[in-house]
Amino acid sequence: MRRSPLFALLLILIAAPAFSDGGMWTFQEFPHALLKREHGTDVSPAWLDRVRTATIRLSNCTASFVSRDGLILTNHHCGAACLDEHSSKEHNLLAEGFLARTRDKELKCGTQIADVLMQMEDITAQVNAATQGLSDQAANDKRKATMTQLEQQCEQDGKKAKGGPFKCETVDLYEGGQYWMYKYHRYSDVRMVFAPERAIAAFGGDPDNFQFPRWDLDMSVLRAYGPDGKPAATPNFLSINPAGPQAGDLVFVSGHPGSTSRLLTVAELETQRDIILPRWLLRAAELRGRLIQFGKSSPEAARIVEDPLNTLENVIKVRRKLLDALLDERLMQAKRKDEAALRAQVAADPQLAQALGDPWASIAKAQQREEQLYLPYVWIEQGAGLGAGYPGKLFGYARTLVRAAAERTKPNTERLREYSDAALPRVEQRLVAPVPVYPELEKINLSFSLERMREWMGPDAPIVRQLLSHDSPDTLAAKLVDGTQLSDPAVRKRLWDGGAAAVDASTDPLIVLARSVDAEARAARKSYEDEVEAPETAAAEKIARARFKVFGTSEPPDANFTLRLNFGTVQGWQEGDHAVPPFTQLAQLYTRATGQDPFRVPEAWLSAKPALNMETRFNLSTNNDIVGGNSGSPLINAKGEIVGLMFDGNIHSIAGDYWFDPQLNRAVAVDPQIIFEGLRKVYKASELLSELGSK
Repeated sequence: MRRSPLFALLLILIAAPAFSDGGMWTFQEFPHALLKREHGTDVSPAWLDRVRTATIRLSNCTASFVSRDGLILTNHHCGAACLDEHSSKEHNLLAEGFLARTRDKELKCGTQIADVLMQMEDITAQVNAATQGLSDQAANDKRKATMTQLEQQCEQDGKKAKGGPFKCETVDLYEGGQYWMYKYHRYSDVRMVFAPERAIAAFGGDPDNFQFPRWDLDMSVLRAYGPDGKPAATPNFLSINPAGPQAGDLVFVSGHPGSTSRLLTVAELETQRDIILPRWLLRAAELRGRLIQFGKSSPEAARIVEDPLNTLENVIKVRRKLLDALLDERLMQAKRKDEAALRAQVAADPQLAQALGDPWASIAKAQQREEQLYLPYVWIEQGAGLGAGYPGKLFGYARTLVRAAAERTKPNTERLREYSDAALPRVEQRLVAPVPVYPELEKINLSFSLERMREWMGPDAPIVRQLLSHDSPDTLAAKLVDGTQLSDPAVRKRLWDGGAAAVDASTDPLIVLARSVDAEARAARKSYEDEVEAPETAAAEKIARARFKVFGTSEPPDANFTLRLNFGTVQGWQEGDHAVPPFTQLAQLYTRATGQDPFRVPEAWLSAKPALNMETRFNLSTNNDIVGGNSGSPLINAKGEIVGLMFDGNIHSIAGDYWFDPQLNRAVAVDPQIIFEGLRKVYKASELLSELGSK
């Protein structure tokens, strides 16, 4: 780690005793000295390499290889979409669970991928050289074009490189202070091997979500296959230690935390607090109510809405607690103190101050413009008013086809970044995957989106007048959903292959809608990128320069769904006047059960109860620093063995998006003891146990 001579002084000025930065470290900047100082141990480069190449980034979570034949361990909720994809009115795999006793019975997951980080290359100099001397707006455009060009070259070179071919991705660390090229080996064929019943995987449901003690077997097992259709060869897998860890043990979490906002300025946090989170929660709470009512209309409706409703409820709880954190003036005052101290350090260095100017003021000004642009950007470009995003699928398909048709005709570096040559294979995979589309759910989502857009933008907004001058939200949603053929993956495939000519000629009502709003959506996007994103990025890079001068890389960058490693210990915490122990046991599951969802124990676990060891450990807590995206991460001991499967945090961990409280923030994992007890005595999964090395 590099530390400036000002480091000790700054710590005195800005350290807030109740909080710390936690430790979501990149593998290339892992703090060996800090680990040695705090825990008296270290890990070797070979250990780091093995853990890195055994850790997987799924499309929505983290996972790890646990056998030499591509077997993957992750959470149940990370594989829920695959289970839903293969469910029907007759067989609800989310509720029933699934076990492939032979490999030919494993179920292909249409939209899932498994990426393994193989190499990292620092490209900061190339990106900075490309943008030097340009205005904020020009630099923003040039930066994106440069990253696209570097990704394209990386993938071309990766076809011939050792360990290739690579999927290449530019990664921004420290708010633009560093740029890296991450090179992944991608498995596009991922199949479901095992998942327990949702009732045991998510025992306690939303009431227990982000709580501890817990009794959740939140696990699923997948398998990666190569392009030849055979199981992938993965010799660098991690063995699972059936005994699990002990209290106080040093443990590591290797995974892909989704995002944190610990390096944001106070002005950016205030925008989150005052604009973004409250408005999102208003919309989401009403949508949740509509989904609940739909689910009560029939057993089939309940099945259809189960996964999207669980996902929405989880995100609502997260964002509600994030808002609570930002409304806590004690915590915001700590952020103001940190920022003031860093600004004072910059002011004390005349040369640095002259070079940087006042980037904090630039970001504050950009936040004011963001508030002005918020409505058209969110409702039109992000598609919140058009049914885009979960749980809707159809408008997203239409926009993808319309945008891709236009972007693919352009030179690679002039396209929107999400349609670059490096991104197109994944775009196509998602587009043509045979996932179920439910018309009634689509109508609810689209009608709701149109209603809220009319409410927020006003009935006289041009796009509202364009869409609803002769229709209500309900009638327009019905016309669009009933009239479209985009629920058929073959239709989507034909339009994709046909390119601009096919899309331009299409009379599908959702394609027509996507075409009709695209110019206005692009204009909203361009305004946001030029007037908010560009000045924010330029200012953030300047703040990063200041932080590097003071801290070097002695603190970790914000999470951005790239690979990180952190360390902690197995421990509980003090909650008010009582201590919360770090382990739960199987016996407590049956005591807590009510026989009704979400506290219902599945029949298989009731039948097997006499044979089960009631002292088997179920879930455990640690003080590792994790956030969403770490779901499915392996909890690893110093020997490099898996001793837990991360799946959640306690309620205090949600505020970890902004800061880490070592006294209260806890991560929650499935204990290996219950994994093996369940596989052996409840599911009789002898083949799977054998592959996991269990005797």
